[in-house]
Amino acid sequence: MSYVINNGPRPVAPATRERVLAAIKELGYRPDRVAQAMASRRTDLIGMIVPDARQPFFAEMAHAVEQAAAERGKMVLVGNSDYRDEREVHYLRAFLGMRVSGLILVSQGMSERAASEIEAWDARIVLLHERPEAIDDVAVVTDDIGGAQLATRHLLEHGHPYVACLGGVENTPEVGDPVADHVEGWRRAMLESGRSVEGRLFQAPYNRYDAYKVALEVLSGPDRPPAIFCATDDQAIGVLRAARELRIDVPGELAVAGFDDVKEAALTDPPLTTIASDRPAMARAAVDLVLDDGLRVAGSRRERLKQFPSALVIRRSCGCR
Repeated sequence: MSYVINNGPRPVAPATRERVLAAIKELGYRPDRVAQAMASRRTDLIGMIVPDARQPFFAEMAHAVEQAAAERGKMVLVGNSDYRDEREVHYLRAFLGMRVSGLILVSQGMSERAASEIEAWDARIVLLHERPEAIDDVAVVTDDIGGAQLATRHLLEHGHPYVACLGGVENTPEVGDPVADHVEGWRRAMLESGRSVEGRLFQAPYNRYDAYKVALEVLSGPDRPPAIFCATDDQAIGVLRAARELRIDVPGELAVAGFDDVKEAALTDPPLTTIASDRPAMARAAVDLVLDDGLRVAGSRRERLKQFPSALVIRRSCGCR
């Protein structure tokens, strides 16, 4: 029966399979997943921890991971860390205690407590959307620095004297965090064009609501920037809302670009120019890495760190028609 239910490890003759399936239906048999997990020390679950599933980027990434996991016969449990170390550790303990097949972690910066928890469980962990500091970490990332450079250069090519940046918050990790890399890409593009970044970086939370409040202050001040690159699309949506409220024409008086290409970016007014990554491919790569032990044990750094390119998606918020 187990060979039929699990599709292996040995083949079953078609006639035999039909008889077994008929018996299963007649008896109303259901596999005991708990017993299977105790025997194999692994469940058919993948844990995934994100900072905030209310934000469109993380919601879309979680959905992509769920689809990729389903292709491998796995289900996904999702927990929100709310950008807090203690919540991240809480979900690490909970999911690892459930004997998940592996864990996909979108971290706001791996804390020592989280790293110790992972080491104690000897768990299979893949970092997603975060560039690891240690060479032995397994991760799937996009080219965050290069993408931010693309967006900033494009805004500068419209003839703006400079481009301001809506970056992260005060406690945003300086190394490995995507938002920090977006700021770094903006900084490199500005400096390579001979422009100063002094006084042109503004801290803002990643969500649109708080970014909107920051944008109201920035855009109503005496030194309103001619163009703004936002580290996330959510921030850019907040900027667009603030500009509309202040009766600032976008892109006539203010050019805006974001990063992530969430689905809503195409529906803003005007539609948002942004940086896109291949989320479905990244999700499949993360699921494959978390389920395949070989790469974790013997894989090269190139195999263990999967970096996907960024692409500029041009819409009207930058001034293009």
